[in-house]
Amino acid sequence: MGQIIAEALEGELDVVLVHRLLAPGRAKVAIAAVDETGYTYLGQELCRLGISATYLAEETRAALAVLRGRRALYTPGRPPIDPAGRIVIIVGHSILNGGSMMAALHAVRARHPAKLIAAAAVGSPKALLRIAADEAICLEVPDCFYAVEEFFRDFSQVSDAEVARILQRSRQRAASAA
Repeated sequence: MGQIIAEALEGELDVVLVHRLLAPGRAKVAIAAVDETGYTYLGQELCRLGISATYLAEETRAALAVLRGRRALYTPGRPPIDPAGRIVIIVGHSILNGGSMMAALHAVRARHPAKLIAAAAVGSPKALLRIAADEAICLEVPDCFYAVEEFFRDFSQVSDAEVARILQRSRQRAASAA
């Protein structure tokens, strides 16, 4: 989705890396999301499920290791594009509870963009009210939203190798246009 939007707007494409932290033994219940700096957005499920600080710290350490590996794979030899003074659109497939989007927005907001926009194909009304962006764009906001997969014909995951290829092609396109 990000690639399509960047090409349509003739903008640059980059990646904001965040990792969802899941409740123990509950593969679909996100309790928090962490960005590359270690900032952790704590979800509402955290208190309800009684997650310990020790568990959260261990999961955060593991998530940061995953994020370091993805950064090395996705953008080898270059830092993220500096968003300072620019209009930045953070694109996600969905905003169900908002944790991943909030962590991504926090990571970019700290680098002082001129305008920060959150965009997703589908989002829950409650989560969209919490989004800390200058603007939120969501194509579908259903009253009942329980699973992202309900709103996509094909919800297969994009592989790490494909993400790296997309980012590399985008950088090459931007360099040849300059």
